[in-house]
This record gives sequence, C-alpha cells and structure tokens, in this order.
Amino acid sequence: MKLTPKAKKIFTVLAVLTVAITLTGCTVPKNADGSIVLIKLETTFQDIMASESWFSAIFVWPLAEWINHMTPAIGVGGAIAVVTVVVNGLLALATLKSTIGMQQMQLIQPELEKLNRKYEGRSDNTSKMRQANEMQALYKKYDVNPMGSLLVTFLQFPVIIAMYMAVQRSYAVATGSFLGMDLQLTPLAGMQNLISGDTASIMYILMFIFMGVCQFFSMYTPMAIQKKKAKEESEKHHTKPAKTSTQNKVMQYYMMGMILIFGLMWPTAMSLYWAINSLVNVAKTLLVQKYIDDRNAKKEGAR
Repeated sequence: MKLTPKAKKIFTVLAVLTVAITLTGCTVPKNADGSIVLIKLETTFQDIMASESWFSAIFVWPLAEWINHMTPAIGVGGAIAVVTVVVNGLLALATLKSTIGMQQMQLIQPELEKLNRKYEGRSDNTSKMRQANEMQALYKKYDVNPMGSLLVTFLQFPVIIAMYMAVQRSYAVATGSFLGMDLQLTPLAGMQNLISGDTASIMYILMFIFMGVCQFFSMYTPMAIQKKKAKEESEKHHTKPAKTSTQNKVMQYYMMGMILIFGLMWPTAMSLYWAINSLVNVAKTLLVQKYIDDRNAKKEGAR
C-alpha cells in the first residue's frame, strides 16, 4: 500500500510522538524514594544545568518556573493556559512562513492525490519525470515548499516534550489543584476512583472528554477547510469535488485514538495543556487560512 505524503507525515508524527513520550517518561529525574524531582521557585538554571541535562535547563526549567510564578496570581489552571498560549504564539511567529506553507500544502492534497492516481502503476522513468515536473509546477502555482512543514514539526516536538516534563515537575502543579482535581493524577486513575465510589472523580472524566473534543476540532478544522476549498474549486471548473483519501481518514482516526490512549495515562495537567493547545491550533488554522484567502484574493485582483 502506497501512502500519500500527508499520510506519511501523520504516521511519522505519531511514531516520533510515541517514542518521545515513552523516552520522556523514563528520563524524568527522580529522588531516591522514586518521587519526581520538582522544580521550585528557588530552583535556578545553574542547579538544573549542573545536575541534569541541557534540555531540562533550557526547555523544561523555564516552563516550570513560569507556571510556578504565575500560579499564586491566576491559579495553576490559568498558569498552564497562559504558558500554552504564549509558547504557541511565539512558535507560530517563528515558523509563520512554514506554517502558511504547511496549511497550503493540506489544501492542495486533493490535487496531489489526483496527480498520483494519474500516474498510478506507471513506473517507467519518463512517467516518473513527468509526475515530478507536474508536482513541482503544482507547488510553484500555490507557492508551497513541501520541506517547509518539516520545520514546524521539528520545532513542535521539543515543546511537547518540555511541556510534558514541566507539568510533572512544576511544584505549583504537584501541590495545587484545578476544579478540585489533583493535576498529577491521571484520568485513568480518576476513572478507577470513580468506579470505587468517589463521585468527585467525575471531573477527571470530564477533563478527558474535553481534551478529546478539543483534539477532534483541531483535526477536523483543516479537513473541513480542505473540503470546502475542494468544493469551491469543483464548482468553479464544473467538475466533481475530489474525495478525501481513505488512507488519510484512517490515519486521522489512528492519530485520534493514539492521543486518547496517551491522554488516559499522562497527568491531568497534560490533558489540560493538550486541550488548550488544540483550541489554540484551531484558532491558528482559521487565522492562517484567512491570511491565505486574503493573499490569494489580492493575487487574483492583480491579474
């Protein structure tokens, strides 16, 4: 089975995310009694750099300290939310061009799939060359750099890993609560407590569901935009809209399922982060799409 570029990307992201979270869980520093070494207000950069890794000092420590400093003023839930929004905003600014290109790449997936079907089963060098030339012409037409999306993906992983470690190691998270929940407890543990008769643990289930809903909309939004654009193009050229690849749908469902599995086993603080992060991604997708639409409208107007 030949995977489409989008399916390959989703599969790669899932594979790396799985490895990253697995490795992260193994490398969180622990005390002699097995408890996690917490980052407190008095913990300095030099302390972390001297006793741990450069990754913990450069990425994890600032996030954990930021949460610690803001929690007394806005609560631990608010602190996680602010850190998530600001970090995503800075990441978006640093990768704006690549993000625009990545979203534009998603919009032309139907045309890429149509091109792949055109040359399906044709393995001679002439056909391969023609396919490559047509693909390059398509990228040029929509001003897309297929390698640009790798920058966004590459920069997102350290942030995900660092945030995962920060919510486990922040003293404010470890000793605080949000809506009555112990943010260090996993949703799975909350479910087990609920089964045992602790009705207050229903909040862990609701947080898990909220995270799942937010993740769904984060994945659905670009798909809905892509479907809408394909319909507009088909109406313009009086053709049938291209159908979304079954492979892509399967990969999206697989990705959703894997994240829900992770969500059961990681701290509830991470579920809160992931939910907010998903909502930020929805907003970012809509804003970037508005920019792309405005830019394309200006190009059309200039012709």
